[in-house]
Order: sequence, then C-alpha cells, then structure tokens
Amino acid sequence: MDKDDADCRPLIKCTAETLDDEVLEELYVTSQTELQLCIKYAVKRMLAELTPSEAEGVITQVIHAQLDNAPLRLFDTTAGLLCDREARINIFKTSTEYKELLSFAMENPNMRMFRIEKVTMSYFGCVMLSHRTRSLYELNAVGGILKLQTFCKIARDAGYHWAWSDTCCIDKNNNIEFQESLNSMFLWYRHSALTIVYLSDVPPSSKSGALAESEWIRRGWTVGEFLAPKVIRFFQKDWTPYLDDNSPNHKQSVAIMQELGRATGILPNALVAFHPGMKDTRVKLQWASTRVTTRQEDIAYSLFGIFNIHCLSALYGEKKHNALGRLLQEIVAQSGDITALDWVGKSSEFNSCLPDDITAYKAPPSMATSLPGDEMQTSVSLLRNTVGVELASEFYTLLDKLSPPRFANRRLHLPCIVFRVTVVRRRRDRDLEGTYFKYEVKADGLHDLLITTQDKPSQFSRAMDTRQTLLLVHPWSRNFLEPPAVTDDIESVSDSSMAASLLYDFPLESRSPGIAIYSPPWSASQVFFRQPFSAFMLAQQPGGEYKRIMSDFNITAQVRDTASVRSMMDVRILEIL
Repeated sequence: MDKDDADCRPLIKCTAETLDDEVLEELYVTSQTELQLCIKYAVKRMLAELTPSEAEGVITQVIHAQLDNAPLRLFDTTAGLLCDREARINIFKTSTEYKELLSFAMENPNMRMFRIEKVTMSYFGCVMLSHRTRSLYELNAVGGILKLQTFCKIARDAGYHWAWSDTCCIDKNNNIEFQESLNSMFLWYRHSALTIVYLSDVPPSSKSGALAESEWIRRGWTVGEFLAPKVIRFFQKDWTPYLDDNSPNHKQSVAIMQELGRATGILPNALVAFHPGMKDTRVKLQWASTRVTTRQEDIAYSLFGIFNIHCLSALYGEKKHNALGRLLQEIVAQSGDITALDWVGKSSEFNSCLPDDITAYKAPPSMATSLPGDEMQTSVSLLRNTVGVELASEFYTLLDKLSPPRFANRRLHLPCIVFRVTVVRRRRDRDLEGTYFKYEVKADGLHDLLITTQDKPSQFSRAMDTRQTLLLVHPWSRNFLEPPAVTDDIESVSDSSMAASLLYDFPLESRSPGIAIYSPPWSASQVFFRQPFSAFMLAQQPGGEYKRIMSDFNITAQVRDTASVRSMMDVRILEIL
C-alpha cells in the first residue's frame, strides 16, 4: 500500500463500519482505494457473528472436507457398530463436542475456522489396522473377533472414536464401493490419525529382529500400509508394543525404523516421510519385487497408491502379467520414465518390453541416468580431445528431437539409439550349469559382448536361419539429457561456442573447490560415447514391429570407438509388441 492508500485507511475503516450492507454492495470498484474498501467490508462480514443455521452450515462443510479422505465405513469404537459417513455425522451432531462447537462458532468469529477444523479433525480422526490374516476363516473364529475387539479398544483408549479394518469395513459385494476402496486405500492410510500394525507371529517380549522375520513384512499390501501413514505403532501377538516402545509414534523410533529399513531395503527417509508418485519408479518396483499376495493380481493393485495412480480399476481374473502390464503402461504413459524397462527374466504377454512377474525387478537398477556433476565434468574433460564439440552437438540434436516414449494398445513406441546386430554365435561353456546358454554377439559400433540366458531363445536360431533383423538398442529418455543441478556460481551461457570455450579452456585441475563448471546441454551425449550402458535385444517381426528377446542377465554394452560414431548414429522410434 502506498502513502495515499495508507492515508485513506481511517476513512476506509470509518466508512466500512458506518455504511449499511446495501450501500456497500452497490459500490462500483474503480480504484485501488475502493477495492480495499470492499475487501475490508468482506472481511467484516466474514468475522460477523453467525446464526445457528449459518454456523451449522459452516461446520458441515468442514466435516465433509474431512471425510473426503476417510474410509466409507468405520467401527464406532465405543458402541462397536459399523457406521457409514452419514451415520458418523449424525452421531457427531448429538455429541457434547458438537454443541460446544456450534456455540463457539456463533460467538467467536476470530477463532471460528481454526476451532472448527481442530475439533472435527480430532473427532473424525480414525485408526487404521495393518495386519496379516492367516486364515480365510479367521474372522469367524474366536481369535478373529478378539483381534477386532482388542484393536478397537486400543483405538478407543488412545482417544479415537473410529477404527477401520479391511476384514469388515469394505462391502466386497458392492463393486462400486470395492473399487473405490482399492483406489483410495493408500489415501486413507495417509490421512489416518494412527495406523496400528498387528504382528500376530511376533511373540511377547521379542528382541530386535523379530519384526524382520514376521510374515507381515513380506506381504504385498503392507508396503503402502507402512509407507503412507505419518503416525504408526507396532504391536506384538499379545497386543503389547514392539520392543516395549510406548512412544506415540514408532516412525520416530530409530531402532524400529532401522530394522524395518534393513528388512525391506527402503531408505529411512522414505520410511519416515514417503511421498507417493512416479519419481524413482525402478526403486519402488524393487521394493515390491520380493512381496507375495494371495490374489496374483494384487501385486500390481497394491502399488496403485504408491505411484499415485487412481485411473485404473481392479479386474480380478485378468492374471498378474496383465495387471502388472496395465500398471507399468500407465507409469510410462504419465511420466515418460522408462526405468521400468530395466529388468531381467521372462517377457510379458502384455508387451515384450515388460516383465512377466514383479520378481524381475529384484536385481538393482542398471539403466544409466545422468551422471553426478563431478563425474560428468571428469568424463567431458577426458573426452575433449577425442569427441569433438560438433559431433557431440549433432548427436544431442538427434536425441533432443525424439518424442517421449508412449503406449498405445499395448504397443510401446520407444525412442532408441540403435545398433544393428551382425553376428550371433553360440559359445560352448562348460562352466555354465543346467540349461544356461551363452551367445557371442557382434553389433555395428559396439564392443563384442556375451549374452547369457537360461532358455535357448528361438529368435536367435530363427534369425540366423532367415536373416531376421536383430538390434541391440539403448532405450532413450529425455531425462538422460538433463544435467544434474549445479550451483549458480557461473551464469547460464546460451552461445554454444562460448560454452565450449568455458568448458575446454578452463583446466580441470585449476578449479576452485565447490565451484561447478558449466556443462552445455550436449555434454551428456558426449559422455555417452565413453560410458557403458544397459541395452536389450530386439527381433524384427513380419509386420515391421519388434519384440524384445529375453535375457536372464543384464546386457551391458559400450561404443567401440569414437572414430566411427558418426556412421552409426541411428536414432529412431521403434514400435515394440
């Protein structure tokens, strides 16, 4: 607000307090001063006392916003009854908390919204149960009923009115409700006031290490159930806290989080503060690769929330390769992330570039991404006399023009750097056990390499007999061209010749510690000529499309020499079945 506006503040205050509503509503806003007058009036109206019906309307709006992130059905921990959302609202409106809140909302405008949100969040906060049901008939047994009763009692003793368990709180006969529950479950755990993990196979007074041995930790659905919540507590078979830790949140327990991290391979920061989404796709798939589920399709459905995917439905009976295929297809379609193609094992019937089973992701990621800043600078410095700026820039331009990967009708349109295979020759190796086969492969522009596979690929023999086209490809993503974040010590340089001068004329050894040297955008493509990369083999089909040839080990390739780089720069989009 400038000086003239500041001088008007007493007038604004006086006018807003003396003019009636009709006069103020008729004011036509033509200047900043008049706009401030109207804002002042709007604030005054907002802070005015409310009638009982107005206060009730405001509270109801806040309640509905709270319940949008809550399960459809919950146990009333006091009465033991199963209640839908409307029932919970009706119970709240008969409570003492509601009557006191209604009175406060009418008489205290300054703190109204803060108090409404605080009270409703406290009242409607729910406790979620994460457990492993050992028997299909457990719910009908005394043990199953006792588990629910004890769970609700612990939730009630902790001050919560509502509790949720998957065994009773989802109507599985209602397909609409069932689909909504599956797609919302991660969100429900995310917004829970508390998540209780019941370890039915961990004896009382167990020592550290028992959690890692529990069957609960190997189940598919439990990944999201311990990543999503902000507050979580682990209980042993007798419902005493694990490791006798009575703290209100075991995510703040160093001992428990370290044990959980070692058992799952998930880093502590992700365990404590996980963010759903498609970042680090390959790492998340590795987390799930050792998990098991009762229904084979659930290994994919249980990951919907972790990847923040809400547009897919559960189609039980479609088989695991289709469920996993639909999930991976959606990840590639939404994010353009191709690290999901980094696996070894059997190809899926859904698409040959996708795995048949989640276990194909057990091996650590091998697909190359952009190098860390210091490695990038070292590699570029070493290459400045072998790979010219012009060649690197030309290669970068080819890559930069590629469209992002996409799926259409189960067909993957994948940008690739392509190397034509010229020789495939089986190599006899007595050291190989069982049915493993080893093949020597030669490809234009690449060092010779060996491919080992457990099954004898029919594509190899067919290709050698019919001269079928085989390709070794480096799948490409624009993410590989993005240099790592650097400090702002050197301003951005747009002119390529000036960039090259900065890069090559400033000796690597003379850099001051902590100062990042500017890397032009084509430097990533320059480093590609030197770095080994993860590749896979494709066989051309009669219609011109390609299929991926399975391999039980990662295929690591490397450009043979830079002298022939220009002649082998085959960059294109391949359609893969």
